[in-house]
Amino acid sequence: MTEENKAVKPSVTEEDVRLLIKRKDDIEEQIKAYYDMLQTAGVGMDAPLVDVEGFPRADVDLYKVRTARHNISCLQNDHKAIMVEIEEALHKLHATARVKHEKDETKMEVTEASASLPAPFALVDAVTQGSPAFQAGLRVGDEIIEFGNPYVLGYFEVD
Repeated sequence: MTEENKAVKPSVTEEDVRLLIKRKDDIEEQIKAYYDMLQTAGVGMDAPLVDVEGFPRADVDLYKVRTARHNISCLQNDHKAIMVEIEEALHKLHATARVKHEKDETKMEVTEASASLPAPFALVDAVTQGSPAFQAGLRVGDEIIEFGNPYVLGYFEVD
């Protein structure tokens, strides 16, 4: 793989974003399960694990509580990281969609413009140097599709 290929990242798809969101949801479920376990034990994240005399509490499984607190801390870091990934992926996805939309719009405008132009009715075969037509940009070979009042086609519409 060349250096150029390494620098180019594939575009993000909706499926990629869905997978990231699924991972985020899984992390949130795990965090909730650990919090529920701490609530069942009656300690939470900040309650002391020792009594007033400094001895470990006998009513709490210290290993499970410390493991749950550690896992919650790690999962919260993972959650922050996945949220950053989701944000970046959404920015890329919307940027790609915006570029595609702009290209489609431009293509449609060109198609509409070319389809809506009437057929030329005259071909310029001579333009005098310095004349008003020459100064306005009219050149030999130009085709005339409209001249004068835009309502010369025989109708008058008011919207």
